[in-house]
Amino acid sequence: MADSTNKLEDDQPPPSTASPTYLILLRLMSKRRTWVFLFLFVYTILLSSSWNLLKSVLSWYDSTVTTSPSSSTGWPAIYASVALGVIFGLLSMAAALAVAIPATLVTWISVLVLLTFFGKPRKSLVVEGKKLTAEITRTVGKILIKEGNLVAAVCAVLGYILLVRNGGKD
Repeated sequence: MADSTNKLEDDQPPPSTASPTYLILLRLMSKRRTWVFLFLFVYTILLSSSWNLLKSVLSWYDSTVTTSPSSSTGWPAIYASVALGVIFGLLSMAAALAVAIPATLVTWISVLVLLTFFGKPRKSLVVEGKKLTAEITRTVGKILIKEGNLVAAVCAVLGYILLVRNGGKD
């Protein structure tokens, strides 16, 4: 009995042999506030870049309208509103993806655990897991694209209305 206990302990390295950097990284990544910080950091970068892109689209539109006021503001407004719609559509897809990934992983793990508890053999569990992964990925992808397109269309229409209304007042 003592030999089997020692054999099990030999399979796993003792905690003292792990590098200090690894232990610090493991401790940091297990904290909720680290993940909150990473989440906020990524969203700050996304919002900052989309804000800069938004400002550049609007400055392009203003420069186009001011350089040729005799031409109609229709085409530049359409181009600018489509660009705004694309920016906000992609941003909403990124936001939805950030929420969907953890929820999808929890669902996937729960289903696999339930299949295990109902006595599925390992080989069929692997096959079911692959099928489940493909199905969940496909479903999440379709939903993200649908929602992103909806947000893009709404933002493009609102952007066009606002640009044409403001273009007529100048």
